[in-house]
Amino acid sequence: MDTSNMGLLSQIQYPSDLRELSVEQLPQICQELREDIVKELSVNPGHLASSLGVAEITVALHYVYDTPEDRIVWDVGHQAYGHKILTGRREQFKTNRRLGGIRPFPSPEESEYDTFMCGHASNSISAALGMAVAAKMEGKDRHVVAVIGDGAMSGGLAFEGLNNVASSDNDLLIILNDNNMSIDRAVGGMQEYLLSLNTNETYNAMRFKVSSWLHKKGFLEDDRRRGLIRLTNALKSAISHQQNVFEGMDIRYFGPFDGHNVKELVRILRQLRGMKGPKLLHLHTQKGHGYAPAENDVTTWHAPGKFDPETGERIIKNTEGKPPRFQDVFGETLLELAQQNDKIVGVTPAMPTGCSMNIMMKEMPERTFDVGIAEGHAITFSGGMAKDGLQPFCNIYSAFAQRAYDNIIHDIAILKLNVVICLDRAGLVGEDGPTHHGAFDLAALRTVPNLTIASPMDECELRRLMYTAQLPDKGPFVIRYPRGNGSVVDWRCPFEEIKIGTGRKLKDGEDLAVITLGPIGIDAAQAIGDNPAVAHYDLRFLKPLDEDLLDEIGRRYHKIITIENGVRAGGMGSAVLEWMSDHGYQPHIKRLGLPDKFVEHGKVSELQAIVGIDKESIKNAISQMLTAKSEEI
Repeated sequence: MDTSNMGLLSQIQYPSDLRELSVEQLPQICQELREDIVKELSVNPGHLASSLGVAEITVALHYVYDTPEDRIVWDVGHQAYGHKILTGRREQFKTNRRLGGIRPFPSPEESEYDTFMCGHASNSISAALGMAVAAKMEGKDRHVVAVIGDGAMSGGLAFEGLNNVASSDNDLLIILNDNNMSIDRAVGGMQEYLLSLNTNETYNAMRFKVSSWLHKKGFLEDDRRRGLIRLTNALKSAISHQQNVFEGMDIRYFGPFDGHNVKELVRILRQLRGMKGPKLLHLHTQKGHGYAPAENDVTTWHAPGKFDPETGERIIKNTEGKPPRFQDVFGETLLELAQQNDKIVGVTPAMPTGCSMNIMMKEMPERTFDVGIAEGHAITFSGGMAKDGLQPFCNIYSAFAQRAYDNIIHDIAILKLNVVICLDRAGLVGEDGPTHHGAFDLAALRTVPNLTIASPMDECELRRLMYTAQLPDKGPFVIRYPRGNGSVVDWRCPFEEIKIGTGRKLKDGEDLAVITLGPIGIDAAQAIGDNPAVAHYDLRFLKPLDEDLLDEIGRRYHKIITIENGVRAGGMGSAVLEWMSDHGYQPHIKRLGLPDKFVEHGKVSELQAIVGIDKESIKNAISQMLTAKSEEI
């Protein structure tokens, strides 16, 4: 792939420059945009395939609409690399996802062209509808477009937004970027419906022309518009014996069209731009389009890491002899447990590869369920299975589980159902930034009755906790662990039950107790070393707390440091403070954890140093606590 000559793209700083080109030049811009994305991501990894698949949509939107005055709301922000490049950030794109560089997803704090935050899926229709209604109320001639794709239409919030679009006075355009994918292949009834929604090409072309003619004649306004829509919908249903779900909601539907024909997209968008009322444009695209390796293996090339842009060969680090990733230990252990316990089933919301549930899915497809981007449903679905005797392991990324908070309380905890909720990517995740850090699960969940909440220090502890959680009548059981590699190479330890609510004293000491929860304890142990003054306790369970262990600490130590890879406010350190106060102990406690602000993107090691939970920061905190006089603490 020759990326040395970016002739047209080099002339474009902002969308206003793009609009100076002729329509005939746009295919070249799309090709150069793809080449630029491939070149940059080959050395600075990020989300590749999604942005390649949406290049023509991106170019057409900025060509037709007067951005940033007109609003483009992206859904699932890993589609938006081309958007960033065309909106004043081409030179800065090399810093994407790096500490201090441009953000991994669109953010209004970064650019006026980024109209809304979109790190998670399915929020574009609701946000864009709000903007469209605001424009109408303020009398502004502003166009608003929501671009939803990569499986986001399977999320419940998208349907809530559609329902309100149908009942509100608005001129919103929804573009459905239908690529049959999220990260893994998209699943569910809506996806099957979209795959089968192939309107007759002749009818589709005729309807589009008739709709444009009616609009020009003024027949598609207000009540007449709704009446004509209902009439045409009824006629189509009678002819085709099929009801279009969008048209059934009085949202005018156009498509499906080829989402990779940029000149045709410009023509269609120009026609739709002036039409009143809500509209949905259905576009078929191919994730990874234009780069053969990504086209052939879209799941791997969703975020492939570093690679050779010419050959497509991925540059994979040698992991031989190194500890495995926590997610892989989860996947292998889940399969082992399922082979022993025929009640075990696996549930994940669109992340079978990301959380390694694909290991069990390959061997036991009938006992694993990818429910699509629908975290709340994943929890309640698991609850339904548990209610009738199955043992679900529901794996959700910590940051995405925030969307299922009510379901955890209402549909799992109150009924004390035997559901194991595994929170992958807990704590700082790195380059994906504030929308993806698993910062809040400990603080959010520890107040919920009936939950058991645990975090393993290493891979063997993860296996033992998973084994314990599936034993009879353990109730709702939350296990949280971080992204990335652990610390134990020989991780296939025997299954052993861990008594719920018990921690461990890992090292004795004379003057100071360090209390940790989860794998951050490994860093703490290295920071402590063989210092005879410092004791180290692995709390292991946030709920219930090990009261015997805390009582020992409260009796023996006047100085305590708590360390957690989660927010300080309301987290493990707060729980220790509360317990000590409730039981009459008054030690000096220093809490290390994430601050009361959103942590930006960067390497995990860089972010740990910034927030003060890296090994050097822990050493400094220990040293300061040991040398400080009581009145100085």
